Amino acid sequence: MATGTATNGATPTPKLSRKDFASDQDVRWCPGCGDYAILAQMQKIMPELNIPKENIVFVSGIGCSSRFPYYMNTYGIHSIHGRAPTLASGLKLSNPGLKVFVITGDGDALSIGGNHLLHVLRRNINITVVLFNNRIYGLTKGQYSPTSLTGHVTKSSPLGSIEQPLNPLSVALAAEATFVARSIDVETKHLQDTLLQAAQHQGAAFIEVLQNCNIFNDGAWHHVTKDENKEDNLLRLEAGQPLVFGKDKQKGLRVNGLGLEVVSAAEATEPFHPGERSGALAYALSRMEFPDFPVPIGVFRQVSKPTYEEGIEAQVAFAKSKKGDGDLLDLYLSSDIWKVGGDGKVPEDREVLKGLVRS
Repeated sequence: MATGTATNGATPTPKLSRKDFASDQDVRWCPGCGDYAILAQMQKIMPELNIPKENIVFVSGIGCSSRFPYYMNTYGIHSIHGRAPTLASGLKLSNPGLKVFVITGDGDALSIGGNHLLHVLRRNINITVVLFNNRIYGLTKGQYSPTSLTGHVTKSSPLGSIEQPLNPLSVALAAEATFVARSIDVETKHLQDTLLQAAQHQGAAFIEVLQNCNIFNDGAWHHVTKDENKEDNLLRLEAGQPLVFGKDKQKGLRVNGLGLEVVSAAEATEPFHPGERSGALAYALSRMEFPDFPVPIGVFRQVSKPTYEEGIEAQVAFAKSKKGDGDLLDLYLSSDIWKVGGDGKVPEDREVLKGLVRS
């Protein structure tokens, strides 16, 4: 096995590979599911993080994507429906040294988990959220989800869904996540690069992965995955580059008032930067609807802000500087207490009290 660089005469650290992050569990998704591709790219980027496996945790909720922790040779938690962000938040705050990932789906994250997703993003907790979006409930066998298109016929909407679909990117941008991106399950190199950028970001990182469910919603993303048409329908966001697209890069986007319009590539001269000043443009890009506009992939927003756990640690340090480290037992004994059983009398001697509590 290859080894890393040793310093100060220490034993060289073994260089990990993708295989080191693959668990011994049989991967049980439907043949052809896009989840396999996402798993493969996640395992590939893990060695690049240079983080020991025991310091990495994958947390999931409920859904097809939520089997993910079983297949990563790291720590993992398969939690309850929609609550992966809350569990991951508590884990990160109690042990800031951990690298925490949340793996979720469009149903898990945006229905019962919508409120929890919003708050983990707005607080800027240093967690990487990967949302698999197949526009369907796959695990429960094909009901429409919060991202299903209006009119979509499913087992739970036999006459077509009458709901307006949620846009995951718009939600993340509105919640002020400091890293927001989108990729596609079959765009393996793009997906790998995007996952790595998100994992290396300090702060709340959110990635939507357009993922195919070939059993209950096959072809939901064919307009951006089929070789014959994808380049005409995809807009690949590149920092510092103009918004051009099309097989021969002959088309582009230009700001028109508060929105965007499709123009020739020559007219799309303004470069895109995923920073703070491009917030309105990033939101406008997230709201574009196919087929009138292309489907953008890449990084929409990437800014640096203090993380939530940094704020918590600063407050704790400030409180300790004013009042000392404190003592939990003293806090426990500072309120009214009583003794159950015996004569019911509470000893006045604090050392005796402490002995009773410890026993």
